[in-house]
Amino acid sequence: MIDWHPVYIEGTGHTKGEGCEHIFSSSNVLACSTRHASPFYRHQAISPFGTRTNMQPLVSTFLHNHYQEALTAVQTLTAELATLKGVLNLSDTDFLHFHEQERSYLDGLKELPLKDQVSIRYIQALDEVAERQTEWNSACESANRSLMEIHIGSFQEMHTALNQAWVRVEGAHSRLQNAESMASHLEVQLGIDKWWEVGSDHYNHFREEASLLNYRTALDELEWLVIMRLFELSKLSLSGTGRSIIL
Repeated sequence: MIDWHPVYIEGTGHTKGEGCEHIFSSSNVLACSTRHASPFYRHQAISPFGTRTNMQPLVSTFLHNHYQEALTAVQTLTAELATLKGVLNLSDTDFLHFHEQERSYLDGLKELPLKDQVSIRYIQALDEVAERQTEWNSACESANRSLMEIHIGSFQEMHTALNQAWVRVEGAHSRLQNAESMASHLEVQLGIDKWWEVGSDHYNHFREEASLLNYRTALDELEWLVIMRLFELSKLSLSGTGRSIIL
């Protein structure tokens, strides 16, 4: 997107890229009759319109107006640019440098830096450790409670309860160890000596970054679904036929 943005293409100037729209706007009168027509009748209505309509006045007016605007812009902007260069002590090389800096900054917005991505993953690992710790404590309390409820002398019930408690506690402890190992591995990559405490500045910062990342991901998916739906409606010649609902 950055490569094809008009700001970064030499020679585009102040053009809006909508020169054809000024010419195509004259064909808006066909919209009412061709909107719900079949492809055959739509082509049958558009073709005579294109051959009978004289586009030369529209093109001539368009070129003349934009040429006059270009002359005015060159004169005005050249004087303003010379004044700014003198006040700010800038040269043409500085503008090229600013241009590259802006391009690099926008290009870096495609994804977070690698260190920030690892930090967000570390926050998620800390949350998982807290969750697994709670799960393990609950498993231990549940195991102790189940053992206390066993009737004295019932060896079969004791054996079954012990097995169930062991499986529950051992599984919870294994998941806790895996979560702690992942968090420790990320700490080594980030060079952290002490775990980030919940509520600390680093934790809150990257917690917010993680929330924004999830929001952008959901927004991209929503945009993808909307565009896919619009394409489906266009194939069925139903785009723009829905009733708007005011919420």
